[in-house]
Amino acid sequence: MASNPGHRSRAMRGPLECPYEASALLQSSQFNKGSAFPYEERTAFNLHGLLPPNIQSLDDQVQRAYQQYSSRQDDLAKNTFLASMKSQNEVLYYKLVQSHLKEMFGVIYTPTEGDAIQNYSRLFRKPEGCFLDIRNPDRMEAYLSHFGTGDDVDYIVVSDGEEILGIGDQGVGAILISVAKLVITTLCAGIHPARQLPVVLDCGTNNEDLLRDELYLGLRQRRVAGKEYDEFIEHFVHAARKRFPHAYIHFEDFGLHNARRILDKYQTQIPCFNDDIQGTGCVTLAAMMAALHVSSVKLKDVRVVIFGAGTAGTGIADQIADTIATEAQRSKSEASKQIWCLDKPGLLVQSLEGLTTGQEPFARNDEEWPENTGRDLLAVVKHVKPHVLIGTSTKPKAFTEEIIREMAQHVERPIIFPLSNPTRLHEAQPDDIYKWTDGRALVATGSPFPPIGLGVVLSRAKLLSKTMLVAAVEALKARSPALQDARRPLLPDVEDVRDISVDIAAAVIQCAVHEGLAQEDGIPEGGDDLREWIKAQMWEPVYRPLVRVIDD
Repeated sequence: MASNPGHRSRAMRGPLECPYEASALLQSSQFNKGSAFPYEERTAFNLHGLLPPNIQSLDDQVQRAYQQYSSRQDDLAKNTFLASMKSQNEVLYYKLVQSHLKEMFGVIYTPTEGDAIQNYSRLFRKPEGCFLDIRNPDRMEAYLSHFGTGDDVDYIVVSDGEEILGIGDQGVGAILISVAKLVITTLCAGIHPARQLPVVLDCGTNNEDLLRDELYLGLRQRRVAGKEYDEFIEHFVHAARKRFPHAYIHFEDFGLHNARRILDKYQTQIPCFNDDIQGTGCVTLAAMMAALHVSSVKLKDVRVVIFGAGTAGTGIADQIADTIATEAQRSKSEASKQIWCLDKPGLLVQSLEGLTTGQEPFARNDEEWPENTGRDLLAVVKHVKPHVLIGTSTKPKAFTEEIIREMAQHVERPIIFPLSNPTRLHEAQPDDIYKWTDGRALVATGSPFPPIGLGVVLSRAKLLSKTMLVAAVEALKARSPALQDARRPLLPDVEDVRDISVDIAAAVIQCAVHEGLAQEDGIPEGGDDLREWIKAQMWEPVYRPLVRVIDD
């Protein structure tokens, strides 16, 4: 038998205590069941007369909701419909999306969520999440107190909105990327929606359209930078840790010059994660390692070209270099020489001004690459003859037929990942890549990464270590369909994501225990016991019986 999930309110079985009745209960998205309230609960909670008499099942409600969803004229309208449903009935919302996950993923996340974020102030109906602005840094703890105390929050997603989903600075609209990421953690990893907190840090915006928009809801001022910005971030981290000492903090869509600095500063102090740096790096590395297995190329010999050296691109480079260094027993600086990074100026070289801290380790020596050699992507591909080409540039169609055919001349199974999101920004379409390589290419596009936060949350890890990230990568790679059949995808299907999240959580938890970072008591050692312990704490969209409690 698996051990008890512990003293925390994560066990997802049995009755649920509810402090509301009558109309107040129907207004609570967490407790509302709508037409599915059974007769005895309608009596106990004074709901008779407030609902139609026919009692329906959750499946009946999903069927009706899907018909309503399908009637919406476009994806943005469907996104708005789902957001409205989420604010009315969380269980129904998650059950509907879970039942149609492959169809709806692009509506609740990229690319449609980008459109919703751009139109946030115009579509605004009801606030969701925590809004912290740079004019009131000393009041953060008071503002966070609206969302509970101590052990009420497991997972925080926070964004300052500077670099959203390939669409740039969106100011206060970034609250929706924090909300969307938490929806993904619930759908994919079973993090309880009531134990999450989406946060936006409003530092102003440099988006001229927003500054001119009289309906814009954020601070109508230029984005603050420098010391004041850094102090604001520090205020947030300290206030969040003081209010929610066990919460895992997930940084999302921070700007190029801030994302790496913030992660480097806090990852040795608190359990935190940057999805754009580490999440993208992990999923790309898992897919790449599966592809290398299929193509029979050893990691110690691989040559990688990364087009787009922003937060995501350098994060991927970092993960690859760490793994090469570990497996080939080389220094990280030596491993970095197997990676060529390009950005707007072309190939990164050491003489370029303004290199970020993430770019510096991958800048090539100028003598190694004279300017007359050519530093554009085609020239680099011709010279390097890469096994792997990764795109994180948000430059659509950058992987031209000439570039792909040049790469395919020199390697038997070219590994090509056009990862830029949203889909319209892909560097190439998979069908074109297959055509230009006569079907030899191994391709992966931007894909959701099963959140490793579940393992960190359940183990109450003090920190998220590099070893825990490697464990997550290995667990994801092990589920690659291509390992069993080279004709199948490099990454598993999104519909299998809950099972994969259990694998990843188990690997992360075991690593946390081994490194002495786990703080939770009673964690099973491994095997089926650990998997059952994890599953028992994963939230499922089902209606639980309600028990009436009266607040003092």
